[in-house]
Amino acid sequence: MRPTHLLLLVLFALSIRAQELYRAPAQSSTSWASPENPAGARGQAALTGGGRKGRASFPLLAGETAVLAETNGTSGIVRRLWITVSQRDPETLRGIRLDMFWDGAKKAAVSVPVGDFFGVGLGKMARLDSALFADPEGRSFECFVPMPFRSAMRITLTNETSTAIKQVYYDVDFTVGDPVDARDLYFHAWFNRENPTQLGRDYTVLPPVQGRGRFLGTNIGIRINRKEYLGSWWGEGEMKVFLDGDRDHPSLSGTGAEDYAGSGWGLHEFSNLYSGCPVAVNDRVCFYRWHVPDPIYFHTNVSVRWQQIGLWNTELLPQLKAAGTRVALGTPPVEVNTADPKLPTWGLMERRDDVSSCAYFYLDCPDDNLPLLTPLAERTRDLKE
Repeated sequence: MRPTHLLLLVLFALSIRAQELYRAPAQSSTSWASPENPAGARGQAALTGGGRKGRASFPLLAGETAVLAETNGTSGIVRRLWITVSQRDPETLRGIRLDMFWDGAKKAAVSVPVGDFFGVGLGKMARLDSALFADPEGRSFECFVPMPFRSAMRITLTNETSTAIKQVYYDVDFTVGDPVDARDLYFHAWFNRENPTQLGRDYTVLPPVQGRGRFLGTNIGIRINRKEYLGSWWGEGEMKVFLDGDRDHPSLSGTGAEDYAGSGWGLHEFSNLYSGCPVAVNDRVCFYRWHVPDPIYFHTNVSVRWQQIGLWNTELLPQLKAAGTRVALGTPPVEVNTADPKLPTWGLMERRDDVSSCAYFYLDCPDDNLPLLTPLAERTRDLKE
């Protein structure tokens, strides 16, 4: 048996014990919301077609919102989401909006593009196997993040594109009646895109969030600016986490993009339980990191940024010179011609690339103070290039 397989078996065994799979809490009951039973009601599943698979999916018209799951007047925990759609092009994956509301809040705690939510950005499908999110075989989406609520839950999909989605398949698996106390936090997610980023300014993974909670992690997608920087390395930027009143400097800082993703010396495709890179092809890269064994707690506020820093080296410098490329150096950045004889043979440089992300966190409030989801045109611009 390979060591990695043995490790996964050990972790699985520990997770079984931790969840106490052999116990059935007396106060909890299970519901599955799906096209065959949208309300997740007792004894009401598989009624269409006389119980012989009558409604496995539904169409989602342009501009239409569909309720995937909803319950009121009870506590509970969303345990699993699974979704797949018949159209999986970039505009569709960025154009279907996934919203989650907790305890009757008017503002959604989650309001993000469906594709980016499930761990792979840039409007792409790719195989992903991880502890919290999965895209099995690159054809469907799964989420295993537990999402508690105290009195109500509502999960919806909205088609913001101009084209009808012919088939939407889904399961929302949740339990109701679970004891949820003051220590239990609400799940949130926030999407961002900067196309392009600005020289010398950190990319915003998560704006300042007020409250007590836990930063759970992020996935980040990059469309590499090869036109401007040729084949130079894009990932020297450090991830920075500002905690509980940090202003000019963060409390937590990584050492580079591939390091944050758990790899080193570049970044290629791989998937692990808590970090990975499902896409690394044709100047497009997506990577993720889930802070499960290494929690990031905050007590009053949190924000997360990623530096836009690249690297040129001795091998690439002649190509940059031949192309007349200018590199941005210093703080604030000043653009310098690579033909300058004083330029070192290698060094760090500020970059502008197309960067997008989905950040995940738990918070002690059912809503948050974050900006609303950006319009569809901004989310999808240039994705097909």
